Amino acid sequence: MRYSKLTMLIPCALLLSACTTVTPAYKDNGTRSGPCVEGGPDNVAQQFYDYRILHRSNDITALRPYLSDKLATLLSDASRDNNHRELLTNDPFSSRTTLPDSAHVASASTIPNRDARNIPLRVDLKQGDQGWQDEVLMIQEGPVLGHRRCALLRR
Repeated sequence: MRYSKLTMLIPCALLLSACTTVTPAYKDNGTRSGPCVEGGPDNVAQQFYDYRILHRSNDITALRPYLSDKLATLLSDASRDNNHRELLTNDPFSSRTTLPDSAHVASASTIPNRDARNIPLRVDLKQGDQGWQDEVLMIQEGPVLGHRRCALLRR
């Protein structure tokens, strides 16, 4: 009888320990000045590439919900500066100079060594019969509410 009470206590203790509150791995780093896109990191990146493929332009204001504040400012400044404007004539979000016809973002859960702020993602891109793979870095910016994430994407 003595062991039966103990054997009942251990599963109950494990069950209760699963219900405790977990403190975040990092503190809130402030508010964003721009809107944000809902979804997990790979979902947001897929939405970004889908939008870029459907709207084949370098309209930085349209991409604003997908970009971090710093990247949006950097690209906006570059579009107004004659010395840097030619950098935006090519696709700044791909290792190739032209926009892809299709993109598939790999699941973020399959990529090791990621933390809460910096999430590397692999993207398979295709243009015609040519395919290539880029790696982008998604950076979480601002408070995390649910799965709210914003991306700074780079090669």
